Amino acid sequence: MTLTPDLASRLAAAGLDPAAVEALARATVAEDLAGGVDVTSVATVPADARGHADFTARTAGIAAGIPVAEAVVEAVCGDDVKIERFVADGDRVERGTVLFTASGATRDLLTAERSALNLVCRLSGIATLTRAWADAIDGTGAAVRDTRKTTPGLRAVEKYAVRCGGGVNHRMALSDAAMVKDNHVVAAGGVAEAFRAVRAAFPDVPVEVEVDHLEQIPPVLEAGADLILLDNMTPAQLREAVALVAGRARLESSGGLTLGTAREVAETGVDYLAVGALTHSAPILDIGVDLRD
Repeated sequence: MTLTPDLASRLAAAGLDPAAVEALARATVAEDLAGGVDVTSVATVPADARGHADFTARTAGIAAGIPVAEAVVEAVCGDDVKIERFVADGDRVERGTVLFTASGATRDLLTAERSALNLVCRLSGIATLTRAWADAIDGTGAAVRDTRKTTPGLRAVEKYAVRCGGGVNHRMALSDAAMVKDNHVVAAGGVAEAFRAVRAAFPDVPVEVEVDHLEQIPPVLEAGADLILLDNMTPAQLREAVALVAGRARLESSGGLTLGTAREVAETGVDYLAVGALTHSAPILDIGVDLRD
């Protein structure tokens, strides 16, 4: 079956491609079944049994990926399933909060359980970690931003989870914008040379340039960089960079950032804190399924 119109509409409103989420849901279930059936559920659950599966938070955090988990349930249960939602993505949840309840054939609910949980736990974990960073720098004017350090195949939904947690997205793909990093600089013969090469080849794309020394900033500014990534700079160096740039480009701090130093870094006046850990190191949010008649 295809996604229900209601779910497809909610995914689209969240900035997710319904067709891509459906494909992800089907691939996740197919991986779990590996061409066979759920032998445990088929053996232990009568074919006509029906039940309710409560997707319940075991710890407090930020919910994310509920419609993605629903897509998995729909992929297994088809038109037979009924979903009742109690929270929305981005909501804070406490231990014991029921995120949503799926009602349908018990065998199908159990077959869908792990695939749905793998996604909603992962995405809620990302949202929860992102919210911790967003709260740490609240009121500074800076934003926490993700990177392309995402799980292969899950970039769109993981970056969606960052948004649910109060973060903002960087590039979705290599074609969205140019990011001139150290290896590009080596290949081009210099920071400003690399910038000019990108601007000449792709005049309409935004260009971000990575620098690791303050003296690299003036030529990059003169060349016309839209955003400058300040790599592994101390708060004192970041303040110098902010003063030097004086609003002529946006600034992003990257490298060695921790939650403990986040506010100090944000208060230097940079626009963004780049945090790859939002997606590559977020622990899951513990969510389980409680089955009832």
